Amino acid sequence: MSKVTLGGNPIDVAGRFPQAGDVAPAFKLTGADLADVGLDAFAGKRKVLNIVPSLDTPVCATSTRKFNEEAGKLADTVVLVVSADLPFAAKRFCEAESLQNVKTLSTFRNPQFGEAYGVAITSGPLAGVTARAVVVVDANDKVVYSQLVPEIKEEPDYAAALAALK
Repeated sequence: MSKVTLGGNPIDVAGRFPQAGDVAPAFKLTGADLADVGLDAFAGKRKVLNIVPSLDTPVCATSTRKFNEEAGKLADTVVLVVSADLPFAAKRFCEAESLQNVKTLSTFRNPQFGEAYGVAITSGPLAGVTARAVVVVDANDKVVYSQLVPEIKEEPDYAAALAALK
């Protein structure tokens, strides 16, 4: 179990967070069209998993916009925004923001993703959603970069995540 903070207050996070060199855990999440989507749907592509508590918060929205802009320019790369938001809300957010370089995936039917990726918040006011994290995975599903953001209200290290794709 890891610990992160929310406004300086410690909260517990369950599961093992993937590290560089690990094989990314397989998953099934719910896409914007309500279909199940697995990691295997992006075989042969590099993947940026922008894992956020909810797109309805300023920092989550900012990280989604930044990865849409930066990683979306890179060849053979897909940005997957993983949150507990319902697919309808995530789709509405992307449409309102004109974000076309990200794919939203929801944990609402598959909360086990949180523990498989070591981001399941188990205490505090956000229990039940995911901690903020970035996992960059190569075309062969090997983790090349990961950051479990220590303070949920802070943005991830975009430069380091993007550098892992170069």
